Amino acid sequence: MKKKRIGLLTGGGDVPGLNPAIKEVVLDALNADYEVIGIRRGWGGLLWYDFDDPTTHEKYVVNLTRNDVRSIDRTGGTFLHTSRTNPQKVRQKDTPKFLADSDLGKPIDDKGTMDYSDHVLKVLDHLGINALVTIGGDDTLSYSARLYREGFPVVAIPKTMDNDVFGTDYCIGFSTAVTRSVDLITRLRTSVGSHERIGVFELFGRNSGETSLISGFLAYVDRAIISEVPFDMEKLAKFLHEDKLANPSNYSIVTISEGAHMIDGEIIESGPADAYGHRKLGGIGEIVADNIEKLTGQRIMYHKFGYVMRSGAPDSLDRMVAMSFGNLAIQLVQRNDFGKMVALQGGRYTTVPIEIVLSGNKQLDIDAYYDKENYKPKVKDFIGVPMFLT
Repeated sequence: MKKKRIGLLTGGGDVPGLNPAIKEVVLDALNADYEVIGIRRGWGGLLWYDFDDPTTHEKYVVNLTRNDVRSIDRTGGTFLHTSRTNPQKVRQKDTPKFLADSDLGKPIDDKGTMDYSDHVLKVLDHLGINALVTIGGDDTLSYSARLYREGFPVVAIPKTMDNDVFGTDYCIGFSTAVTRSVDLITRLRTSVGSHERIGVFELFGRNSGETSLISGFLAYVDRAIISEVPFDMEKLAKFLHEDKLANPSNYSIVTISEGAHMIDGEIIESGPADAYGHRKLGGIGEIVADNIEKLTGQRIMYHKFGYVMRSGAPDSLDRMVAMSFGNLAIQLVQRNDFGKMVALQGGRYTTVPIEIVLSGNKQLDIDAYYDKENYKPKVKDFIGVPMFLT
């Protein structure tokens, strides 16, 4: 009897914990007598798979064995690679040549943008994939939901170091991002303090300020600016100047989410929009640093943490969650319980309908965890609060 075949892919930004999740999915699937096909470069692997070009078969598809995943959990990132490809919204310049004149695309606007979901489904059928396990953030998982609506069996695993996927309290990558950030803040204190400056540290975080808030909370920074609450520049500068003067070592520190913005200001974005409509964020920290220096006359030490937050091997919590999510995903496949995303809610593993990722952007509970008048993390009551305040 022919074995059933599971497809596996990772999409969007890389985070620590992806490889342990991949490994667990593969090992559990093999133990359950499935075959596992790795799809390289996320949804791009299915979009760029050309039936008539064998070189694309080797480039985008790989059979996964125990030996293939034996040691991948020791490193960060994803050994399957990733991309931000959105097959239901492919711009003309991003369209594979072999698809440009095919009948597998449906126009979605007058600019040549196409929906190639028919091609994706045809590739999945060609590869003999009976079910798909996708690991990604809300963008990757939104297309997973689309495929499920088309009738294809899908199980999803949430990852993002912003921890902003709707429907789960926790996403793979968040703990390591916070751990890295706290470590960096602690190390940078020596330089900020030695030079008696105000430290401005910009962290990843588009719609959710959790990385700034939790990292700032754990590292005891003076102020934390988050995506959800617009801030007053003059007020922040005054606070940080006062914090510096009150510190025996004569320095102060603020963390700031890359998606934060001033009152009546705009989020700082640059470059063209990606396939999901997102432009590159970043630069608000530098603007804040310049303004603080002008308003206070104090010297500033600015640092953008950037990709170092999401690089390297996962910490123990991200390993635990990644392995547990991978195990739960295969349980769902075995039960033919598709259209679900594995999740953590209230500290317990569970599942939710994958469509929930389309419900909106998950954001912080400001009333419970943030003093928006003084720009400080503030947990009002720990009774009943989840371990990671999410």
